Amino acid sequence: MRFGLIMSEVGNGLRRNVSMVISVILVTFISLTFVGAAILLQSQIGQMKGYWYDRAQVAVYFCTDSSEIGNCDLAEATEEQKGLVEAQLASPALASLIDRYEFENHQQAYERYQEQFSDNEFADFVTPEFLNEAYWVNLKDPTQSDALVESLSTLAGVEEVKDQRKYLDPIFSALNAASFTAISIAGLMLIAAVLLIATTIRLSAFSRRRELGIMRLVGASNRFIQTPFILEGVIAALIGSTLAAGAVLAIVRYFVQGYLGSTLETTTAVVGMTDALIVAPVLIVLGVVLAAASAGVAINRYLKV
Repeated sequence: MRFGLIMSEVGNGLRRNVSMVISVILVTFISLTFVGAAILLQSQIGQMKGYWYDRAQVAVYFCTDSSEIGNCDLAEATEEQKGLVEAQLASPALASLIDRYEFENHQQAYERYQEQFSDNEFADFVTPEFLNEAYWVNLKDPTQSDALVESLSTLAGVEEVKDQRKYLDPIFSALNAASFTAISIAGLMLIAAVLLIATTIRLSAFSRRRELGIMRLVGASNRFIQTPFILEGVIAALIGSTLAAGAVLAIVRYFVQGYLGSTLETTTAVVGMTDALIVAPVLIVLGVVLAAASAGVAINRYLKV
């Protein structure tokens, strides 16, 4: 009987404030969708960093006849100079840092260039001798590339020692900025959702002030009076957070795995349904907790007035 009465009050409250309840649902849905997207984006960035940073190489470029930068003076690196670099790579100081390395001659560099820039109209004008010979080095720990750069960049015949991770950092910085922007927008919208829930509960309580007065006169406890209002906020937020969880699952299933998976030919690890299934319940719990806390504070302050 007591449970039935509470649920009856909840139903009455939701019917009296339909427009406000719909607003709470929509704001909760949008804000938590942003939160879920930001979480998945951070997860994706982490996976991409692990994938690409492990494969990023350090390139030791040798001088060519047209090189004037680094230790070059318009002279091709000699075999002796190349041998000195290889000896340095095999030395105890660097060998412990290196996973593997391989030498790329002019012809191999030319073939790779033609493969990568086959659609470039200027590719036909490039000759093998114009491209640098190089050692491509994979490190056990890519973060220790500075030791390799410092040891090899001053050797004769070396034009430049380039860490490929430097090309990746701006990309990940942009992705992190996008993620932080999404988190900021989500945070603002969550604040709006909390305030909207509190306003909805206070309006609902005001519209039933005569009923609340009668309940107090007959000895109803504050907990009994507060429970229907808290449940109203929780139910509205639960619907919105459930929709947000569904949206996150749909984004991963149909956009990330469906559209991107079929459009982009890449072996890069991407977030999957397992990640989405972890995020979805987090969004639901977050929405319910925020709604319960906001509604509880709002009705408690109203009853004290």
